Amino acid sequence: MEPCPFVRLTVGNLALKVPVASKPARTVVHPSFSPCFCKIKLKNFPLQTAVVPYIPPENNFPDGGQLQSVAATFHLCKDDMDKLAAKSIFAGKLCLKIAIYTGRTGPMCGVSSGRLLGKISVPLDLSGAESRAVMFHNGWITVGKEAKTSPAEFHLNVKAEPDPRFVFQFDGEPECSPQVFQIQGNLRQPVFTCNFSFRNTGDRSQRSRSLQSDQGSGRGWWSSFGSERERPGNERKGWSITVHDLSGSPVAAASIVTPFVASPGSDRVSRSNPGSWLILRPCDGTWKPWGRLEAWRERGSSDGLGCRFELIPDMSAAGINLAESILSTAKGGKFLVDLASTSGGGNSNSTNNSGRFAQNGGKSCSSPACSPRGSGDYGFGLWPYCAYRGFVMSARVEGEGKCSKPTVEVGVQHVNCTEDAAAFVALAAAVDLSMDACRLFSHKLRKELCQTHDFAP
Repeated sequence: MEPCPFVRLTVGNLALKVPVASKPARTVVHPSFSPCFCKIKLKNFPLQTAVVPYIPPENNFPDGGQLQSVAATFHLCKDDMDKLAAKSIFAGKLCLKIAIYTGRTGPMCGVSSGRLLGKISVPLDLSGAESRAVMFHNGWITVGKEAKTSPAEFHLNVKAEPDPRFVFQFDGEPECSPQVFQIQGNLRQPVFTCNFSFRNTGDRSQRSRSLQSDQGSGRGWWSSFGSERERPGNERKGWSITVHDLSGSPVAAASIVTPFVASPGSDRVSRSNPGSWLILRPCDGTWKPWGRLEAWRERGSSDGLGCRFELIPDMSAAGINLAESILSTAKGGKFLVDLASTSGGGNSNSTNNSGRFAQNGGKSCSSPACSPRGSGDYGFGLWPYCAYRGFVMSARVEGEGKCSKPTVEVGVQHVNCTEDAAAFVALAAAVDLSMDACRLFSHKLRKELCQTHDFAP
């Protein structure tokens, strides 16, 4: 399998120094006791917002003991690179534009609460970034209207680096048992087939036509990852999808282990009582748990699909949280596992800033809950609990009522064999099917999801 070229553009290591006036004006918001933030904009990409830490003017930054963090990440495919490189008489040189504010993010009573401190532009030349890392800026920049008399200083790091990925696309909706193609530019090559079916919930062991499971041991570990929660007529359970290679051998699977049940007095799956999928990989003639995906329906104006993914190390029921996202049920979105993002940052397709949806209609919090918030030269080496680093995977799905053919991107460094890629494909299928599993119970599902026959051996 040959990967597709991608470039990761990161903005990080943010800090702000503002000199303290001898007689500060009462109307001026000073960042030493008020929050600071910035808005980061790259042409053709959604605006991203990041918190900017304030440091005293006498301090240096960064120092050797300070954790460096990523504030924003833009993922650029080849088409994005071509569009950004296209010359136009109406457009000047490509720049990353950043506006720095003091005060709180978001409007208060309809009025913006942030006070603009200054704006900066960082010129970008992305030619060659597909094959080598490029540093565009690393250091301090003077900002503010009073730059000549009492300048404020803004610190940032802007760089681009190669981030090749394997790209896969379902040829149909997962519940229709489609083929999965690898995409390389204009080329589409079949690499997997999917088999959607209904697992017999009375038999907790997972079965497949080419992989026999140990029924005795299967009951033990399977029951530790979910519960039956019987509620006839008001639950969705038993869904299973198996990914096969072109020889017909099963190489990954996803199956509901905790039914999707409507909360008492409502017709929705709540965050406090989510349904869950187990993502499985073959091992010694049986299935081995690899990860768990929880999903629920968010309340409020956003009305989104909430997803949380965690790894399951060494058959342990206690997982390692890798990502949490909210996808728009109307527009769909991209579920992202990116271990270079921070809780205050974002990416080109989703953001974790509470209460707003980005380009894909989703928001994301993709740093591990138990990790430092960075990766690579941003300090990820301090987190020894997981082999995954940087961009891991993304799965783009459509909203409710739309034909969804999920597109899956997987970082090259995380694929060493066919089973590795297949596990992420199974995870993407589970995310897509969760859009239906979390559909309001007052709405009907399509016929492919309403069958009642058992999972055939």
